[in-house]
Amino acid sequence: MKEEGRAACGGEALFEDLDFPAEDTSLFCDSSTPIARLQGDISWRRPQEICQSPALFPDNISLGHAKQGLLGDCWFLCACTFLLKNKHLLNKVLPPDQPQWGDSGYRGSFQFRLWQQGHWTEVTIDDRLPCINSTLCFSRCHSPAVFWVALLEKAYAKLHGSYEQLWAGQVSEALVDLTGGLAERWSLGDFQTEEEQRPEQDSDQVRRRRLDLNLLCRVKDQCAISCSTHSSPGGASELGQYHALTVMEWLDVKTVSGSKVLLLRIRNPWGRCCWGGAWIGSGTGWSCVDPASALDLQARVAEGEFWLDETEFLSQFDDVTVGYPISEEGHLKSIYTGNLLTHNQQLAGRWMKGHSAGGSRNSSIYGSNPKFWLKVCERGEVLVSLLQHRKWRNTEKYAQMPLEDSKNTKHQHYQAIALHMWKVEKKRFNLCRMLNKPPCASTHCHAYEREVVLHGQLEPGYYLLIPSTYQPGAEAHFLIRVFSSSSTSLSALKSPAPSLPLTTDGEWETSYFRGSWVEGRTAGGSRNFLSHWQNPCFPFTVCDESAVTSGVNVRITLHQSRPDTDLHPIGFHIYKLPEGESVQTLPRDEDPVASCVPHCYTQDVSLACCLSPGAYTIVPSTYQPDCSAHFTLSLARRIHRKVVKSQERLGRAIQEISHISVMQS
Repeated sequence: MKEEGRAACGGEALFEDLDFPAEDTSLFCDSSTPIARLQGDISWRRPQEICQSPALFPDNISLGHAKQGLLGDCWFLCACTFLLKNKHLLNKVLPPDQPQWGDSGYRGSFQFRLWQQGHWTEVTIDDRLPCINSTLCFSRCHSPAVFWVALLEKAYAKLHGSYEQLWAGQVSEALVDLTGGLAERWSLGDFQTEEEQRPEQDSDQVRRRRLDLNLLCRVKDQCAISCSTHSSPGGASELGQYHALTVMEWLDVKTVSGSKVLLLRIRNPWGRCCWGGAWIGSGTGWSCVDPASALDLQARVAEGEFWLDETEFLSQFDDVTVGYPISEEGHLKSIYTGNLLTHNQQLAGRWMKGHSAGGSRNSSIYGSNPKFWLKVCERGEVLVSLLQHRKWRNTEKYAQMPLEDSKNTKHQHYQAIALHMWKVEKKRFNLCRMLNKPPCASTHCHAYEREVVLHGQLEPGYYLLIPSTYQPGAEAHFLIRVFSSSSTSLSALKSPAPSLPLTTDGEWETSYFRGSWVEGRTAGGSRNFLSHWQNPCFPFTVCDESAVTSGVNVRITLHQSRPDTDLHPIGFHIYKLPEGESVQTLPRDEDPVASCVPHCYTQDVSLACCLSPGAYTIVPSTYQPDCSAHFTLSLARRIHRKVVKSQERLGRAIQEISHISVMQS
């Protein structure tokens, strides 16, 4: 194949992607899906080896639509259809003017851009494609000489690790990955289905919304609309399992009696009609429409498309996914109002067990979840989304999974998540009292979705956002995104230095230290490395003689000054200094008396402990040596005093500490 490639481009070898080779490792992850049957039958061929005159796109746009092959990725192909209808979005994903087959600059490679976790990621592939008997075995275009879909599918498979990882998914995820925008999913079925009555619902549950098609009138020609079925509908004789289809257009058609009927044109990624309703071919539905209109509408139907009316649509499909329109300037357009949302920002966060994974509002530790300030500068429309990072599935559980069964995949990939928002009159507030009040807005009950969206018209002021998983202790990374018609600002509410205990048997003193880990100098890493003692050391003393009998007397918090998307794993050890010894003379094999480990990828780590009187030193570290960062260390020590000047003074101190704790929560 290399020899043929040299001949095609002036003797130079064509690019071969070593990161995603033409081997089984790029096809399969654990061979647990039906494409495992293809092992040994697949060969890899470049487009010029498949047909005589390959092209990225056809002259007739309808021949460029995706046609599903043997891979269960209908959800991805529905999103590809939206790209084909929006050239500015397609050019973002597949930059134009790349050398193609027959061009002098052609080298057998193509560059794509895909949106992942808040950023556009460049993905380069070679153009060797999986085939069976010289024919593409996965997705293709309706024209066998057009290859943009097959190449984009390969880039998406590379991003996920293999083609098999694309088996089963949600249209909403692919739409976001290909546009960087938003997508929402509505139910078309009855409220309170069996799935929605599961215990994941919390006290703020709102039943899943049913879609009113009139909601989309303002943007119906600009947004992406996909419909899906989870079982075999009465009209869809071939759809025996989960399958996603694309709504190409919908319009009101005048009948001969003067009334109107809403018709929708649907495209099946399989590339064949699978419907037997009243509007197929010469079905009975057309008899109520003016013959000229009927002929015009029937002429619009391409291969794999069919018409149905609103009644059929609402009764035969289970849910609808709507992708937000995006202007050529890159601004989101609201599907609720049609307004351009010209302001956007995002922040990353993380739920960590034992630190910031507080669970739902039913949990007593809900307040430990990450918190964000949203400042709205003037009244306007605001969309806030909570997007969690995908956790890759344990594919052994998929061996008996029905084809493209998305309901079974959601729980493997994601936590059940929700987002709540409270209006705050001033930034100094009592968190406990605030959380006992109903939120001013929230998503529906915790859902096993990658992304949930909160929408509202917000007045100027401060709003507290709290993202949560349903289960306390459930861990995941996430992204908060805000899209608004007016100016807003988003910031994380930082975790406090240790909250001072409200106790009446003494007073507490807090000290703050700033330091840096500097590569080659003071970034010594954990105790696993000989360079550990190069880390900065912070000596302190404990004088409270009653500590042994009265519990915790020291609280320490280490905070690293790095963005949430680029954290080091951090921790610290506390060593006791023998009388007369210093840090310099302390044996390097000395065991710590207390430790905050294992090292964690988080902004803050904390430890509360009981130390006997004496001299100590704190050694904060990253896990690996030579990881540079600035940090802050806060040390709170209880100071035992036999005489307190007055009860009034103690009361004032406690009140002061309480306010500090609340403000920083």
